[in-house]
Amino acid sequence: MLSASDAAFKVAKRERRSGNLPEVLIWRELRKRPGGFKFRRQHPIGSFVLDFACLERRLGIEIDGTAHDRGDRPERDKRRDDELKRRGFRVLRIPARDVLVDLDAAIRGIVAACDDQSPLHHQPLAGGPPPRSGEVF
Repeated sequence: MLSASDAAFKVAKRERRSGNLPEVLIWRELRKRPGGFKFRRQHPIGSFVLDFACLERRLGIEIDGTAHDRGDRPERDKRRDDELKRRGFRVLRIPARDVLVDLDAAIRGIVAACDDQSPLHHQPLAGGPPPRSGEVF
């Protein structure tokens, strides 16, 4: 089960109300379920809040502005990504400027990352074991 801290829920709620232009543009497209994938916006996991998440594929999407290139942010982002990886999530980082330059390419990249990630639940194999009694009429 995925859990989050109370502080993460509060941050997620506040962030859903705001949003910078690249995140707003991405969300406008992700709401259309590209590739058939469902996405969540400002999704809390543990003490972190992902910009976007595809829970079915355990993929977190972060839209990074220029602040992520300065100071200790690269190290903090790496520690954050490592913790999310331990929780079973892969993190895709997209520079905000890439979203502004070519939104369609960013969406294609997200869908491709979802396609590359194994689904959380697999469909039963054809010819697998028969259903248990009571499951078929």
